[in-house]
Amino acid sequence: MTVQFSDAVRNARADAVETTIGTSPIMKLRTGAQPANCAAADSGTVCATLTLPSDWLSASSAGVKSKLGTWQDLLADAAGTIAHYRIYDSSGTTCHEQGSVTLTGSGGDLTLDNTNVQPNQAVTITSYSMTEGNA
Repeated sequence: MTVQFSDAVRNARADAVETTIGTSPIMKLRTGAQPANCAAADSGTVCATLTLPSDWLSASSAGVKSKLGTWQDLLADAAGTIAHYRIYDSSGTTCHEQGSVTLTGSGGDLTLDNTNVQPNQAVTITSYSMTEGNA
């Protein structure tokens, strides 16, 4: 059997993610495969670093939270093909989330308008949402 939760429980669990990570977290877009888990050391080259808005996710609805505001780095850090992201607390030291990155419409956990970047290029997150399971 599969455990199922009400929308109220799923929403509370999803909202707890943003509360735990905190306001204005740091997102780093990196090359290569993502580490085994958030506790593992960073991998790949940082191509872009974004400070997300203070209120960076919508209130959960039906267990889904989506990005709020503009998620953009106006001046990319390095050249490379972005393949994964990591979200850190506002100090940039503790990784709380990571996932895959693909072009818009290609099914990644996070999508970009362009995954191949050059230094000083603008990088814009076009889509991001997280869904709490066990519906």
